[in-house]
Amino acid sequence: MTTAYDVKIVSTGAFVPGEPLDNATLEKFVGPLPDDVLEGIQVKTRYWMIDPDTGEHLINNTRMAEKATRQALRRAGMEPEDLDLIVVCTATPEYTLPNVATTLQHYLGLESVAAIEIRGACAGWVQAMDLARRQLADGTARTALVVGSEAGSPVLAPHFLGMDPDRVRMRDRLMLYTFGDGAGAVIMRAEPAGENGPADEFAFVNACVGGLRKPGMQIIGGGTDVPQEEQLQRRQLIQMKIDVPGTSTFGPQVFVRAIKEMAAKDGRSLGEFDAIVLPEGNADYFADEFEHAGLSPDEIAALDGRVVENLAEVGATGSAAVPLSLDAGWTSGRIKPGDRIVLLGIEASRYVYTGLALTWHAPTPT
Repeated sequence: MTTAYDVKIVSTGAFVPGEPLDNATLEKFVGPLPDDVLEGIQVKTRYWMIDPDTGEHLINNTRMAEKATRQALRRAGMEPEDLDLIVVCTATPEYTLPNVATTLQHYLGLESVAAIEIRGACAGWVQAMDLARRQLADGTARTALVVGSEAGSPVLAPHFLGMDPDRVRMRDRLMLYTFGDGAGAVIMRAEPAGENGPADEFAFVNACVGGLRKPGMQIIGGGTDVPQEEQLQRRQLIQMKIDVPGTSTFGPQVFVRAIKEMAAKDGRSLGEFDAIVLPEGNADYFADEFEHAGLSPDEIAALDGRVVENLAEVGATGSAAVPLSLDAGWTSGRIKPGDRIVLLGIEASRYVYTGLALTWHAPTPT
């Protein structure tokens, strides 16, 4: 007979590297953005794992993941040895192999643990959460660590290092002002169902809706798309490209589809959720398109005060975006025990959305 397990989030952790890099300081390195564009992206500060003067790496992706993990473990009153499952999501690993989860395992001093990496960027961390949740629920694991970590600044650095700031292309400046680095972690625990009341109910949605569209974002280079000799002839070994018109118009449509499906799957209206963790939810270029994308005025009004995000403080952080926003929401008291929350990730490369609805139980940390 298979035992059913009840799964809960025990704690979160977060880490961002170095000192905040504000817009005035960034302008000295990469040139200015028009005021209306700055207002639209909403980012006021971001954190980079590189020194913007030299491009030197001050920390790496997995060390950021380790720092977020150790904070989450301390808050949970646990040690690394309590973990039997690690799932890490990133789009910017140090190496193709070994996978980031196994490197994090090494840094935590664990000889043996299940270690899985998901390459899913903004939507991938929620996918990682659901994967871990399912393994906990069926008894495969007892305590899981789920980390989203991103080190985008080394990819961005070649767009401005060694250049006159006034000669940095405007489309590159938009990326440089938008993206930041960091890591967020969650500890999840399984207990036999019924020991602490009725089991929690989770709802999960996941789809790629841009399979026939031009990619909204690409990171080109360092892979196997063409021979290495051809890669070395490119202007930049690794280049980030964003379809700005496509992401700004189709991204909100993806969100609307995701949140409507999430509400239907959970059997609730938007107004019945206490918090919707959506890292880019308050950016003007995103929120201004909600009605055009299909949300009714009542549904837009229901979102008011429910979106939990910290884009202005940390920038767009890819795989780390949802867990960093979740950590900020929990530690600030915005997310409280008993709240029904949604974790929602929107990923622009092929327009993937993923959402997980759950009830929050962890008391606000002191």
